[in-house]
Amino acid sequence: MGKDFDLYRPSEEHDMLRESVRALAEAKIAPFAAAVDEEGRFPQEALDALVANDLHAVHVPESYGGAGADALATVIVIEEVARVCGSSSLIPAVNKLGSLPVILSGSEELKARYLAPLAKGDAMFSYALSEPDAGSDAAGMKTRAVRDGDFWVLNGVKRWITNAGVSEYYTVMAVTDPEKRSKGISAFVVEKSDEGVSFGAPEKKLGIKGSPTREVYLDNVRIPADRMIGAEGTGFATAMKTLDHTRITIAAQALGIAQGALDYAKGYVKERKQFGKPIADFQGVQFMLADMAMKLEAARQLTYAAAAKSERVDGDLTFFGAAAKCFASDVAMEVTTDAVQLLGGYGYTRDYPVERMMRDAKITQIYEGTNQIQRIVMARNLP
Repeated sequence: MGKDFDLYRPSEEHDMLRESVRALAEAKIAPFAAAVDEEGRFPQEALDALVANDLHAVHVPESYGGAGADALATVIVIEEVARVCGSSSLIPAVNKLGSLPVILSGSEELKARYLAPLAKGDAMFSYALSEPDAGSDAAGMKTRAVRDGDFWVLNGVKRWITNAGVSEYYTVMAVTDPEKRSKGISAFVVEKSDEGVSFGAPEKKLGIKGSPTREVYLDNVRIPADRMIGAEGTGFATAMKTLDHTRITIAAQALGIAQGALDYAKGYVKERKQFGKPIADFQGVQFMLADMAMKLEAARQLTYAAAAKSERVDGDLTFFGAAAKCFASDVAMEVTTDAVQLLGGYGYTRDYPVERMMRDAKITQIYEGTNQIQRIVMARNLP
């Protein structure tokens, strides 16, 4: 897909992609979004629709059977899916998060082995960095990998792992040299079928209930040495480099959720009558909508600029990735909360989608680095 990023605006090709993803999302994903949330079940219909249309992992390069989509195209796919279902948007988003370490640092053999099944839709990829005592302080992880001949043996617990149990493949960060802190962490590909891999019960969450979040237990998991991603001790650097790129996908998810809430609220205020006229005629309501649209568009422009920088791997990507994720998620929380307010009592009920969008928006301020951590990242990388 298009690679002209001199201007931070989508090309005609990107616009056509948006139209096709929006149509697919409206037809094949939106009808199940409320049930997926209510039942807390994985959105299998969304996965099937995305795989059938080659939209489940568009970032995979063409050389491994993927669509070879650029960073902006990936953002647009996630944004349009999130507009109707936040849980479903985590399929393309986490497939990128889980596999990007392999793309950035993996051997050619590793890429061929794991990216081809991902591109075909035969497997999903998750990212296992966080632990019970290593959240914002990811370098404080305790999961260990010990060398044993031509193998590594992994032991530990990973927490908050998105799509755990559904994904076949996991990028796992583990300590290989405890003396070196972050420089003693290495990255590995672990398969769900590896002996010693098991999962905790699904977390009971406020939002994104259709995307399973579980602990991953590694009990003497013995994997071939060639499943290490990059050189020993480079895992943490790969993890942080990955987040520079994938925080933009969380910004995209936030944009989509906020856009869905704004679109619904706009339609509602035109229909809802009070004092003998549509509430859309009242200036107080108009100002709320104007602010929502303004902030959302500002977040979108920042996110698209960050996507352009991701594609070019610009020197200021770290700042822009953090800024896009932080700003877009704060905007999403504000816009969805205002959408609930505009619907009044109805907005507070599960008969309308905006309360789900408000609940789904909250996590975008927390995962892939809390917004407090994003501000630290930005402060350390001021352009």
